[in-house]
Amino acid sequence: MSKTIIITGASRGFGKIWAKALLKRGDKVAATARNIAHLNDLVEEFGDAVFPIQLDVNDRAACFAAVNQAKEHFGHIDGLINNAGFGLFGAIEETTEDQARAQMETNFFGVLWVTQAILPIFREQQSGHIIQVSSFLGLVTLPVLGLYNASKYAVNGLTETLAAEVAGFGIKVSLIEPNGFSTDWSGASAFQTEPNEVYAPIKKAFAEGATPDTWGNPEATTPAVLALIDSENPPLHFLLGKIAYPGVKQVYADRLAQFEEWKEVSANAHGH
Repeated sequence: MSKTIIITGASRGFGKIWAKALLKRGDKVAATARNIAHLNDLVEEFGDAVFPIQLDVNDRAACFAAVNQAKEHFGHIDGLINNAGFGLFGAIEETTEDQARAQMETNFFGVLWVTQAILPIFREQQSGHIIQVSSFLGLVTLPVLGLYNASKYAVNGLTETLAAEVAGFGIKVSLIEPNGFSTDWSGASAFQTEPNEVYAPIKKAFAEGATPDTWGNPEATTPAVLALIDSENPPLHFLLGKIAYPGVKQVYADRLAQFEEWKEVSANAHGH
């Protein structure tokens, strides 16, 4: 049975790849983008199966309007993939107020607004799957991506809470947490801070730590994402790529060891 999915940020990267995969197998997609001209190729190839919607996810009212448009157009929504977002590269000290706020506005608040917009529809249906495109950097961190890390940690905290709040309404919730992939995230879609030379060695080490094998092939994610969408019991946390799991496992092992080392001091702080 075909599904109807809303995808934000569908003009490039993961959003476009997954939209095409869904459309090719006969699903319907409400595809949003800041510039819907970037969705013309999908419309030309798939016709009425794709419904393009112009949307800046920073605009809360526009998010509600877009979701309601999709519902009116297709009559039923099975899933939401909150994919809109961008990368901000630079040290925390280098980051301007405008850059920090812009990062959180899109990567966190944009996710929140679209999520809030879909929830009444899914509650009424007593069904639906909310998929937030986060990052393995919502579980661990890398230097020179401080604000991006923070935005994804915020998305993860929001989404874990959401899953507990809406399970009783028949709504499924998942976080897609990719490691690095060769999308526009680190290219045309990325922003850079004004460099401070004191951080040059850290940036150099970060850049030199990456190998061609570090970056996954975004097209290869399609079977995994389709499996997630089709799952009757989807996971809350869903890692993508072969770098994510060992990286997260090591960080969590180190974190647990540190908790263990300090557990008596921590417990004594309770006071009774």
